[in-house]
Amino acid sequence: MNVRQTRKGRCSGAKKPRILIVTPEITYLPEGMGNLAGQMSAKAGGMADVSASLVAALFDLGADVHVALPHYRRMFHEETAKLVADELRVYKSRMPNERIHLAEDRCFYYRDHVYAQGDGNAKLSLAFQREVINNIMNTVQPDLIHCNDWMTGLIPAAARREGIPCLFTVHNIHTHKMTLAQIEDSGIDAAEFWSNLYYSRPPYNYEESRNTNQVDLQASGVFAAHYINTVSPTFLQEIVNGWHGFIPDSIRNEIRNKYYAGCAEGILNAPDPTDNPAIDDKIPFKYTPADHAENKRKNKVLLQRALGLEENPNAPLFFWPSRLDPAQKGPQLLTDIAYRFISKYWDEGAQIAIVANGAYQQPFWDIRSFHGIQGRLGVHNFDGRLSQLGFAGSDFMVMPSLFEPCGLPQMQAPIYGSLAVAHNTGGLHDTVEMIDVANHRGNGFVFDTYDSNGLFWAMDRAMDFWKLPVEIREAEVTRIMEESVRRFSHEACAQKYIELYERMLNRPLVKSFAS
Repeated sequence: MNVRQTRKGRCSGAKKPRILIVTPEITYLPEGMGNLAGQMSAKAGGMADVSASLVAALFDLGADVHVALPHYRRMFHEETAKLVADELRVYKSRMPNERIHLAEDRCFYYRDHVYAQGDGNAKLSLAFQREVINNIMNTVQPDLIHCNDWMTGLIPAAARREGIPCLFTVHNIHTHKMTLAQIEDSGIDAAEFWSNLYYSRPPYNYEESRNTNQVDLQASGVFAAHYINTVSPTFLQEIVNGWHGFIPDSIRNEIRNKYYAGCAEGILNAPDPTDNPAIDDKIPFKYTPADHAENKRKNKVLLQRALGLEENPNAPLFFWPSRLDPAQKGPQLLTDIAYRFISKYWDEGAQIAIVANGAYQQPFWDIRSFHGIQGRLGVHNFDGRLSQLGFAGSDFMVMPSLFEPCGLPQMQAPIYGSLAVAHNTGGLHDTVEMIDVANHRGNGFVFDTYDSNGLFWAMDRAMDFWKLPVEIREAEVTRIMEESVRRFSHEACAQKYIELYERMLNRPLVKSFAS
């Protein structure tokens, strides 16, 4: 019995629709989905957190949800306490149950990183997709498939062949190109769905395209999917309106086509529900909105100690949590003004704490050493526990991204009482609003002009806020923390996806069996 036949039979019955979420990375899986599923981890970025939160929320709501991901064998390694550069944690576990479907291939087994360098990611993506298309789809027999990013870009075409509705989520604009011959050499019978793929040039026929006409994986995912979404509403509008010249025309045009056909929307991501200072086991001193002030100061001293900063619980501390990537995250804006800003607010004790890896780490070390400001500018390689302490101990979080499909730090930070200083773009526009103390509105400090002076202006506004009377400042932080917990919830994010799934399926996703 093939997938198409099985799905037809399932749809005619009373069973709940079955959702297969396909993701190349995931932070954790909810308890009940498999033996020790909560200990599985394969993280390289924010997609992992989002995928995990969505799966958990759907599962908690009673949805018939399954997940497919690569079998990163290191997830089951004996050294359970070891941190691996780009991942969260590595744990030992047993084979999970039938809701978790691991794509098996030797290329996944002994990896220290979720992703490879250079073209190695193409091999990983083909191995993952081969197992999903050839095995997992037939095992799960889904009513809807939800794919994530270019490493799953062939699956919507295969799903369309089987008549299975497919949602494709665009987390970023990266892509990869390869020929049909390369795809088929990996064990995927692309001849079955070659016409559903997106090519570098219009294909004449299968034979003439096989060896020379490259397939764009991200554009193919958008092209073949029945519906697509970006991970923030504003980023979708920016793509459609042509705001970012670095987005390839292939991806932009296909997203535009979906948008004008009424088959695209932006759904804002949400941070993991455990990112909350009241329950976060990674921070030494927990706190709530009502009693944040004292324990945030205690956490600040520990953060200062870890980064070699002056130990001053009353110093205004700015925290940088994102990778130091000048192409997107804007660390060069901060290097331009770091010494000038610290000098301007020297008497106030201003400090900058950076817990991140990336190409721009060395300039911060150089500024620190040249100006002798070791006590005011701290730099440390990324560390999961120290990063959480950064949110818990800082007063402000700096995120001057040139573009941001969604972003999670600007949503995590206010939950911890650290107010975002952010560029007005993409997901930052959707989540950070200029604070208005008089009217008790807003949650951060936003600048429009993308340059170092724009960032300096926003950090000035943050210092204006810092200089307010303590009782006023702490009351506003309490308000922002309370509002952020309600606003940035994975339940709200999951509900948006459920509504989209139901529109695609034309029937309820979660049914009541109380009767």
